[in-house]
Amino acid sequence: FGFSFNTYIRNLKKSTMNSIVRNILAVIAGLVFGGLVNMGIIMLSGSIIPPPAGVDVTSMEGLKAGMHLFEPKHFIMPFLAHALGTMAGAYTTAFIAVSHKLKLAMVIAVCFLVGGIINVYLLPSPVWYAVLDIAGAYIPFAYFGWKLVRPKKA
Repeated sequence: FGFSFNTYIRNLKKSTMNSIVRNILAVIAGLVFGGLVNMGIIMLSGSIIPPPAGVDVTSMEGLKAGMHLFEPKHFIMPFLAHALGTMAGAYTTAFIAVSHKLKLAMVIAVCFLVGGIINVYLLPSPVWYAVLDIAGAYIPFAYFGWKLVRPKKA
């Protein structure tokens, strides 16, 4: 019949290796695309909801100095940037990945969550926003991104 155990093992290893490489590339693509979505929203945010007069939003020092002037409306766009960036990254990863789609989408969520925690630590924002951002923008939106890729049940 022409069956060769060695050929079978070689092909199995090759397909497994291709899956691993594709999954790694899926995570990298998700991080890059999610980061681009995040930064795109942040860059557009000032034209949608202008910052308070006199606040320099181009530097961390300017943001720290003017944070007390921010109203709740000024936190809408950063939240959307974090949530939609995470969702776009998780979606991209789950779409490209061969296997473990939910786990890999959650890798994206954790990476963005770590960035969010660092951001909350470095940039003193109101407690209500920090809690909302950390609890609501990363894990839930990565799950939504994965759900968009997941095949529908019949």
